[in-house]
Amino acid sequence: MSTHSKQKRLTTASIRAMKGKDRVVCLTAYTTPIARLLDPHCDLLLVGDSLGMVLYGMETTVGVTLDMMAAHGRAVMRGVSRACVIVDLPFGSYQESKEQAFRSAVRLMQETGCDGIKLEGGEEMAQTIAFLTARGVPVFGHVGLMPQLVNTAGGFRSLGHSDEEAAKIRRDALAVAEAGAFAVVVEGTVEPVARDITASIPVPTIGIGASPACDGQVLVSDDMLGLFNDFKPRFVKRYADLSPLVSQAVEAYAEEVRTGQFPTKEHTFQRKS
Repeated sequence: MSTHSKQKRLTTASIRAMKGKDRVVCLTAYTTPIARLLDPHCDLLLVGDSLGMVLYGMETTVGVTLDMMAAHGRAVMRGVSRACVIVDLPFGSYQESKEQAFRSAVRLMQETGCDGIKLEGGEEMAQTIAFLTARGVPVFGHVGLMPQLVNTAGGFRSLGHSDEEAAKIRRDALAVAEAGAFAVVVEGTVEPVARDITASIPVPTIGIGASPACDGQVLVSDDMLGLFNDFKPRFVKRYADLSPLVSQAVEAYAEEVRTGQFPTKEHTFQRKS
């Protein structure tokens, strides 16, 4: 956990207060070294259950556990001194009841020192969000495309194309905001709908595959750095392409080991005279 003063870090209240003033910069983080690199530039770091796919090679996020989220949450907290840190509640850890959600959220906050939790769901999760926020758990909402529901939603696809779908996402976002969420992720939602939601709710919207009008943006770090190559969603902009650099470095290392060029004397310890 960070040894820096808690007062120096942004809080969920700080993020909420950015609505209509400053754009919220958000990226995912799963490890201490990456958290240290992202922290100076980000307002919000999300320990996302996307780690199941990015780090563990899972096909969806459904297999991610509370133990995994707690371990990575602790790792990220050791690397931050500025950003607000939110940890995802994984699939199955909060949907059963608001009491289950509270226990899971408290466990993550106590074990990691994070600033709050994120959960997916709209109108159906409003009571749970209200229950958590009334008991001191800051909640980051998530509407639109919800990766944890991929099995019932028919796969990963953009939403809001029909009037019915658009109206549902609008209702979800409003319900989550009114229930007390400090901000809401709007994912995989057609641009005009995401724009309307941003204008109509009182808390920041954080877009991913949504709209430039959103109050902030989030991407999976490994996507924008070009480290995750299984697939590239339409909404991802690659700010670097690190995979070839890693491959080239490993190829050079392997060649030098096999030909005896590495290590040289400068990389070894000599006996002191």
